[in-house]
Amino acid sequence: MHNAQFKILEFLATWFYSGKSPKAPGTCGSLATLPFVYALAHFYGTYAVATFALIVTLIGIPVAEKYARALNKKDPGQIVIDEVAGQSIALIFAGTNLLLFACAFLLFRLFDISKPWIVGWADKKLNGGIGIMLDDVFAGMFAAVLIYLLAVYVL
Repeated sequence: MHNAQFKILEFLATWFYSGKSPKAPGTCGSLATLPFVYALAHFYGTYAVATFALIVTLIGIPVAEKYARALNKKDPGQIVIDEVAGQSIALIFAGTNLLLFACAFLLFRLFDISKPWIVGWADKKLNGGIGIMLDDVFAGMFAAVLIYLLAVYVL
């Protein structure tokens, strides 16, 4: 792999280098997602956020796989494009409501760290780019359901 290719992979896999944080890279990647999604929701709405989440997920699979392979690690912590995908999914129904944004952030991190049910299964049983990405996608889906319920029934 050429140095330029590696730099592009690194830029995307670490989400603008936010995953290179020495402490809590996953949380940093999730935090770095928030302004992008807020801007999309503000200017273009829910469908843009959902489209962004889908695109990041689809791009993230080969990016995460190639970057992990280049580092010769199964799932390096500095790869946070999976957090970007999952956090974006969690935010689909948040609109521009800052309370829902905060709840979506906290719920996504809770599900991503605790890895309940299918989140943990995906983390343990799947390999490669799909394995790196899918546990966060599932965590984001769990959070999105709760955010939808909060948005509809509470706020």
